[in-house]
Order: sequence, then C-alpha cells, then structure tokens
Amino acid sequence: MGKDEIYAYLTAKGISYEVTNHDAVFNMEELGAVELPYPKWDAKNLFVRDDKKRNYYLISVKGDKRVDLKAFRKRQGLRPLSFASADDLLAILGLTPGAVTPLGLLNDKAGKVYFYLDVDFKGHLIGVHPNDNTATVWLLADDLMKLLREEGHDGEFVDI
Repeated sequence: MGKDEIYAYLTAKGISYEVTNHDAVFNMEELGAVELPYPKWDAKNLFVRDDKKRNYYLISVKGDKRVDLKAFRKRQGLRPLSFASADDLLAILGLTPGAVTPLGLLNDKAGKVYFYLDVDFKGHLIGVHPNDNTATVWLLADDLMKLLREEGHDGEFVDI
C-alpha cells in the first residue's frame, strides 16, 4: 500500500487520523527540523531480525528513546538481534529506509514480522509514516494495534 491507499484504508476502517505533510525525512535528526503538531508522540521504528534470519520484528518507540537491542531481546526472550537489510525491508514490508512504519505491516501478507509497540504510547497518539517518508499520520496507538491485529499481525505493547 502506498500513502493514498493507507489514507483510504484508514478511512474505510473508521479510524480517526490526522496527516502532517512535510519534506522527506530519513532519520530522527532530520525529523527534528520538521514542525510537527505532536512531537512528543512521534515514533521511531526499528526493523530488526534475529541472528538466524528466521524471525523479523518491528519495534516502535517514542522518537526520543534509545533502544538497547541486547537488553530488549533478553527481556523478550529472543535470539540476538541486528538491523535487517534494506533488501529485507523492501521484500517483506515493501518499504525503503527512512520510511519504516507499523503501517508497512499491512504489506506483510505472509505475517513474517512481529510488532512491538512501546507501552508509553498506550492510550495516546502515535505519529507514523503512511508508508512514505513525506508525511506523518497521527492516530491513537490503541487503534493502530487493533487494526494490525484485525489484519492478522501479531503484536503487543511492551516496556522498551
């Protein structure tokens, strides 16, 4: 799904959302130069895999949070983690670096990626790309998790 398809999909599902269009951003530093209406609720998204390249995970945290992958994987009982390649990102989620988003899970028809969402978002807004890094979509994190689960994607709120 592309950006317009994401908007149509959210509308069809009855999900309330707001869009902020902006110049393309490829990392959190560049996003700092963008004027966002809810900067406290912007998400940073990490697409990682285990050391056997068998399991893939998307970890979404508040933009100002650092993620210790070693500590995270131990808390979750996972094998050692590293960042997945750009080729894997494109093949599995249909995304390119800089556009990683939980909404990319809608492109993962095989359900290969497990989703971890920072519990700090529970009951609050989350800002994510609409499968394109020229906009941010603001929606309730609980609606996002419910939507993904309805589409057959496993995920959970966790303390990161």
